[in-house]
Amino acid sequence: MTRTIVIGEGDILLAVDVQNDFCPGGALAVPRGDEVVPLINLVASRFQNVVLVQDWHPPGHQSFASVHGKQPYETIAMPYGLQVLWPDHCVQDTWGAAFHQDLAVLHAALVLRKGIHKQIDSYSALYENDRKTPTGLCGYLKERGFQRLFLAGLALDFRVRYTAEDASREGFAVVVVEDACRAIDVGGSLDDTHRCFAARAIRCVAVDDIG
Repeated sequence: MTRTIVIGEGDILLAVDVQNDFCPGGALAVPRGDEVVPLINLVASRFQNVVLVQDWHPPGHQSFASVHGKQPYETIAMPYGLQVLWPDHCVQDTWGAAFHQDLAVLHAALVLRKGIHKQIDSYSALYENDRKTPTGLCGYLKERGFQRLFLAGLALDFRVRYTAEDASREGFAVVVVEDACRAIDVGGSLDDTHRCFAARAIRCVAVDDIG
């Protein structure tokens, strides 16, 4: 039997991109993405400290396939590396960018918006995709004295993975609440994610493991 993880003052939950465009009916729907909503509501109720992460792209963002006259899920070389091109999604002030209507985490202290710069994508909640440009969240977490980050949301193999990698690199202990995530799985990205987590000793747990 898995021992229950006790949440303390140094722990915080990051609920990543639980937005309409990443749920069924959205522009970039993660399969069964809406299933994470009640699970995140449940696990968030066990945390005193929660951050909501929100993808927030300007129109014509360079990660959109339409900008380049290409099809979604093609890849192109960008100055910061290989970029998967996506359908237009999470455009600022649209229905798709809004949080899912059933997400109920009223005690979240911060909404962190990422992907706001037109020329660079931002999977991670801590850094843009050049892995250098900060979003400001890392400073917030360190100044508040958090030491362990729990991650849940969409999608496991992109936004959650990159956030987990960057948080681990910054010295945080990282725990992924895997049953409160769903994956896209493009080109083997889910298997790559599990290998990455194992290599970095990023722990994966279930909602029921958290007390």
